[in-house]
Amino acid sequence: MNESLLDKIQFWRKAAPTLELGVYICADKVSVFQASTAQVDAKVISFSFNHHDWEEAFSQVTKEFGYAKIQIVLASEFYQLLLVDKPNVPVEELKAALLWSVKDIVTQPVTNIQLDYFESSKQTTNKVNVVVTEKSLLLALLLAAKNAGLVTIGVSIEEMAVSNLFDDNQARLVLSHREGQELLLTVVRAGEVFMQRRVRGFLQIDKISAEDLAYGVADNLSLEIQRSMDYFESQLREAPVSSIELLMDGERVQLANLISANFDQSVTPHNGASVEVVFAELALAEIARGEVQ
Repeated sequence: MNESLLDKIQFWRKAAPTLELGVYICADKVSVFQASTAQVDAKVISFSFNHHDWEEAFSQVTKEFGYAKIQIVLASEFYQLLLVDKPNVPVEELKAALLWSVKDIVTQPVTNIQLDYFESSKQTTNKVNVVVTEKSLLLALLLAAKNAGLVTIGVSIEEMAVSNLFDDNQARLVLSHREGQELLLTVVRAGEVFMQRRVRGFLQIDKISAEDLAYGVADNLSLEIQRSMDYFESQLREAPVSSIELLMDGERVQLANLISANFDQSVTPHNGASVEVVFAELALAEIARGEVQ
């Protein structure tokens, strides 16, 4: 037998999985999205697990779907997103320099920090967005996924995942909210995050009744939306956003109706699945976008 052919055979090597999944991870809950194909319908599951028991979580994913490639989106409790001055260093040295820029404003010691950064193409100041996670936690999560037979393609955050909601060239302002977390306000266009901020004061917006939304909540939220729109137009010198999108649970239809009275743009509530499931779907979209690039 040809020796070169034998060299290619390794009995212990598993074939690379072809199934792709989007996975959204919270501290004690996971949502997983599998897109539909010609052979199967789309499949979605959400399940709870013991707090930070990653082995249990990913074993459940494998049990439901089998071996797969996964793209993870981390819930906001797993990271800090900081806006800091951009060090004046070569690109290849930027991550190391940023590590020392954030060391005094994060709770983790420098030795246990994993960070990355991103910038808007419309950046008007010498600032950079820095994502900081706990290295030991991230390693434990990735190792558990590997032990469960899953191949992790990438790890992202909520702010970046939202940029996968639309594939056109229209700027949109997206309000996203998950139970128990602060409201996230993001402006996205053509797969890029132009601005983002967490808005305090709306922690329980998914619990407010349709009637009570009219008593100050919608107007207060409209003020925050207007502030962000003003910044987008004046500081980034962009045309007004084309629409306002609500990605949240609760009385989102009534909230959209109330907010729309204050703006010329259409205000659209995202219908259908829970916010966690949508973020899992957006995670899967990140894989497709990476393949195109």
